[in-house]
Amino acid sequence: MTMPQDDSPLVLAVPSKGRLQENATAFFGRAGLKLAQSGGARDYRGKLVGVDNVEVRFLSASEIAAQLASGAAHLGVTGEDLIRETLPESAEAVELLTPLGFGQATVVVAVPQAWIDVRAMADLDEVASEMRLRQGRRLRIATKYVNLTRRFFAEAGIVDYRIVESLGATEGAPAAGSAEIIVDITTTGATLAANALKILDDGVILRSEANLVASLKAPWSPTAREALRRVLGRIAAEERARTTREIRAGLPEGEAIDLSGIAARHGAAPPYGAPEAGARELILHCQADAAFALSEELARAGAHSVTVRKVDYVFTQGNELAEGLLAKLG
Repeated sequence: MTMPQDDSPLVLAVPSKGRLQENATAFFGRAGLKLAQSGGARDYRGKLVGVDNVEVRFLSASEIAAQLASGAAHLGVTGEDLIRETLPESAEAVELLTPLGFGQATVVVAVPQAWIDVRAMADLDEVASEMRLRQGRRLRIATKYVNLTRRFFAEAGIVDYRIVESLGATEGAPAAGSAEIIVDITTTGATLAANALKILDDGVILRSEANLVASLKAPWSPTAREALRRVLGRIAAEERARTTREIRAGLPEGEAIDLSGIAARHGAAPPYGAPEAGARELILHCQADAAFALSEELARAGAHSVTVRKVDYVFTQGNELAEGLLAKLG
């Protein structure tokens, strides 16, 4: 990719309303990045407090996917379902950097509960073929996910169907008579059940959640790349901290403890280098799931006052989130 020589800022697109906006704001906030709307709640532009050269745009989740696809935005928060639907060849246009832990939903194939003999896609293929043979028409599928549906049904070898694009409540299409089955997104399945629909046993098309997504089509200026490093550096530091624990232990005087051996057995490392000769306190970082075993072994070896703490951020020389993306950008 040709790198533009201007000083255009990094454009970050985030959801403009509802739970997605709340969760996105909380996600960036945990990384010490505050989203601020320039002119209040009705302004659709803003900034990222604490990081220069970042322009924030508040858009709908579908608009974010479109802007990432076109290169109008560098980074965005949107659902994987929208990326896969909007961009059939998504790997060429965007990079999914990290899942965000919210906005979970599943794209599924659902059929009427009254179809008691239809439990799997193979059964649905038989229904579609019989409908075409006996009634002279194709099985109708109501959905907003046209591309995902076509790919999934092609993989299942089902061809006797036609898509009815849904503009409203998709789950109501079978009852309204506009389609026989649906492909839709669900979180708990309660709405499907309320509309007398069931999910096929092998009818899960995609398990989706909100992701931080980067555009490979955007004009990545040197200024935008530097802002990217700072933003992703803070996000990576917060992500590392979630799985890291800090162990502090008082060392006994006059007793030799195999500190390097204990640390190695539990995958721990001294973040500030090995303790100096005569030092009374040891500080180690380890994975959260190793904290108890490491602390117990230190205590058995003679250390006292062993404490385990959560940490807010863990910065390292490397920035895995940024490095992978920048390597793709060239």
